[in-house]
Amino acid sequence: MAGIAPRGDNPGVPSLVSVNVGLPREAAWAGIGRTSIDKRPVRRPVHVGLLGIEGDQVSDTKHHGGLDQAVYAFAREDLDFWAGELGQEIQDGQFGENLTTSGIDVNEAEVGERWRIGEVLLEVASIRIPCNDFKGWMGLCGYDNRAWVRRFAEQGRPGPYLRVLGEGAIAAGDEIEVVHEPGHGVTVSTMFRALTTDRSLLPDLLRVDGLVAEARATAERYVAALR
Repeated sequence: MAGIAPRGDNPGVPSLVSVNVGLPREAAWAGIGRTSIDKRPVRRPVHVGLLGIEGDQVSDTKHHGGLDQAVYAFAREDLDFWAGELGQEIQDGQFGENLTTSGIDVNEAEVGERWRIGEVLLEVASIRIPCNDFKGWMGLCGYDNRAWVRRFAEQGRPGPYLRVLGEGAIAAGDEIEVVHEPGHGVTVSTMFRALTTDRSLLPDLLRVDGLVAEARATAERYVAALR
């Protein structure tokens, strides 16, 4: 798996920079009138259950949450990239991520890859697709959000949604250990491009055991149409 130059207090070792949580808040600009995208760092160990992190709650349960989207990870390195693009500092959690990582290229992780973090076992399950709520949140926070959904998608580095295979405690500073790589070569970035900008990649998704149902159905429809 490709890596990114590490940063933080433990150079050379992939780790958590921050664990971030948020509760639903009323927001007129959000599609359903409320949002949980405002995530704030937690300074103590927190429990991670099958549906997510203690103190975090999904607002839009139609499009987010559930076993396949229990935890969302985004790399500090990618936040730093966007800080350079936008000309402003970006705090941990600003992109709505639960886990801000360092020293691991989360977008080159294979779908189905498993990570041990603290007491928790996580599996890369799906990808975040940007939406207008994300755009609205960035604008509210003072960032240039013009064509934000398109700009974010063009980078092809969305960060993964994770399943929780083993519950337990997690905290900032915990090391990230890759304990299983499926070997099929279908990465988070591949899955994102297949579902957004390059549908010719959809057949590749069918190599993934345990692929999320919606993505599998999309890939199967595409393949059937080719016959």
